[in-house]
Amino acid sequence: MKKIAIHWQIIIGLILGLAYGIFSASFNWGVFTTNWIAPIGIIFINLLKLIAMPLVLSSLITGVASLSDLKKLSRIGGKTIGIYLATTAVAVTIGLASVNLIKPGDKIPHSIKNNLQLTYEEDALRKAKTVEDVKNRGPLQPFIDMIPSNFFNSASSNKNMLQIVFIAMFIGVGLIKVPDEKGRALKEFFESLNYVVIRLVDIIMLIAPFGVFALISQTINKVAGDNPSEILELLSALGFYMIAVVAGLIVHAIITYAGLLKTLTSMPLKMFYKGIAPAQLLAFSTSSSGATLPVTMERCEDELGVSEEVSSFVLPLGATINMDGTALYQAVAAVFIAQTIGMSLDLGAQLTIVITTVLASIGTAAVPGAGIVMLVIILESVGVPSAGIALILGVDRILDMLRTCVNVTGDATVSVIIAESENQLSIKKYFS
Repeated sequence: MKKIAIHWQIIIGLILGLAYGIFSASFNWGVFTTNWIAPIGIIFINLLKLIAMPLVLSSLITGVASLSDLKKLSRIGGKTIGIYLATTAVAVTIGLASVNLIKPGDKIPHSIKNNLQLTYEEDALRKAKTVEDVKNRGPLQPFIDMIPSNFFNSASSNKNMLQIVFIAMFIGVGLIKVPDEKGRALKEFFESLNYVVIRLVDIIMLIAPFGVFALISQTINKVAGDNPSEILELLSALGFYMIAVVAGLIVHAIITYAGLLKTLTSMPLKMFYKGIAPAQLLAFSTSSSGATLPVTMERCEDELGVSEEVSSFVLPLGATINMDGTALYQAVAAVFIAQTIGMSLDLGAQLTIVITTVLASIGTAAVPGAGIVMLVIILESVGVPSAGIALILGVDRILDMLRTCVNVTGDATVSVIIAESENQLSIKKYFS
C-alpha cells in the first residue's frame, strides 16, 4: 500500500481538528479539549522548538566554515537582506491597495464597533504598554541585541535566534581563519550534530498530523469557548477586514513570490509548492516561523535542492526578520482602524506606513509579541489611536495563522533565488 504523502497527512489532521474543534465547542467539551487534546499540540511544537536552535547552530557553522572566501559570505548576506526588504515593501504596498479598495472600516455598524472596543479594550491597553520599551530603544539597538555577551543565555531561548545566527557565523569565520588540521575536529562535530538533528526532524514529523489536529482543535476552542456562535458573530462583524487581509496575502503569495521564482530561477512552480507544502501547513497550524524552521530547512534542502550553505544562512535570518505576511496585515489593520474611527489617511501617511513597517520588521524582531508591538508603532506614526487595536484582536489568531504561512513561503522563495544566483540549486536530481 502506497504511503500517504506527509502534506496530505497534515491536511487530514487539520480538517479533522477543525471538525472536532467545532464539535467540542458545540457540546461544551472545552475542558476536555484543553486537558487532553491541547497538550499533544504543545508537545509537538516544543519538539520542533527543541531542535531549532541546534539545527541553526550546526548547519550555519558547517555552511560558513565550508566557504574559503569571506567575500562570498558578504555577497550572499547582502542579496538576502536586500530581497527581504524589497518583498516586505511590496507586501505592505499590496496590503494598502487592498484595504483602500475594499474599505472594510466603512462597513462596520457603530454598535458593533463599541462592542468590540469594550470587549478587547483591556487586552489592547496591556499590549500597548509593551511599546513604551520599544520607543525608548536607540536606533542601533537591534544591532546591540544581535550581539550577545553570553552564548548560553542566547541558546536558552528561541527568541534569540538572530543572536544564534551571529554566533554561528562568527564561529564559522573563525574556522575559516585557522589551519584545517586545527579546526577539523570542531567541523566534524558540528557536521555530525547537523546530521543527527536532521534525522530528528524526520522522527518528529511522524506525529505532525496528530500535532496539527490538536493545535487546530485548541485554536477553535480558545476562539469559541463553549459558544460557537461567537465565531460567527466575529466573522460577520470583521468579515470585510478579513477579506482585505486574505486577499492581500493571496495576491502577494501568488504574484510576488511566483513572479520572482519564474523570473529569477529555473524552479518549476509546481515543484516549489509541492516541496514546501508541509512547512506551509505547519506554519499555518503553529503560527510560528521559528517552530516551523527545522521543517522549512529540511524541505528546502531535500525537496527543492537548495544547498545547505544557502539554506542555513537565508532561512534562519528570514525566520527572524522577514515578515511579509505580518507587514501586509499591519498595513491593512492600520488603515482599517483609521477608517473605522473616521480618520482619513492621505498619501503621505500611507507612505509613512510603508517605511515604518519595513524598518520595524527588523527593529522589533526580538520583542515578544512583535506583531502587535509593530502595529502600535505604525498606528502612532500616523496619528491613529493605538487603543484601536481592540477592534481586531478578536480575529487576530486566525489571521496570524495565514500570515505566518506567507512568511514561511517568502523565506523559502528567497532561499531558492539565492541558491540559483550562487549556482547552488540542484533541481535535476529531483525530477526522477
